[in-house]
Amino acid sequence: MTLRSSPSAWGVMELTHWYATSSPVARTDVYVYVCELEHRAVAAAVARRTARTVLTGWAVPQEAVHDAVLVVSELVTNAVEHALPPVALRLRLRRGEGEGWAGGRAIVRVEVTDGGPAPRHGAWAASCGPGEHGRGTAIVDSLGVGSGAGARSRGAARWADLPVV
Repeated sequence: MTLRSSPSAWGVMELTHWYATSSPVARTDVYVYVCELEHRAVAAAVARRTARTVLTGWAVPQEAVHDAVLVVSELVTNAVEHALPPVALRLRLRRGEGEGWAGGRAIVRVEVTDGGPAPRHGAWAASCGPGEHGRGTAIVDSLGVGSGAGARSRGAARWADLPVV
């Protein structure tokens, strides 16, 4: 496992955990990347750039990277606009083989955790009319093979599973 903590080019502190496991019994590989993001508007840009770099490094096809980056952008933006800190991005790639897990398909899970609902919307959401926002869930649902939300001990998590084809 590698652990790195450093300021990014945008001045956002990133805490990164990366590890890979391989289970010969299940014939799958699992890769996980976690990045803590500052609770600011720039977090979505940092998360997009990070996700693109990580997923490309894992040899995920570019079409799947594009879809995952869009989902990352939606989920991180929602966390910054509608929730309390801390915000963290978690990427997980699980590769299936043959008739194994997920019918041999690889799946990327994009998960964003936050500190739970904020008492008021962020500056961008508060400045928009109803027709200018609110499509993120539909975008995430259309790209994924599964998605959801749930409570965590210190807030909430939203996730989407995306097929890698």
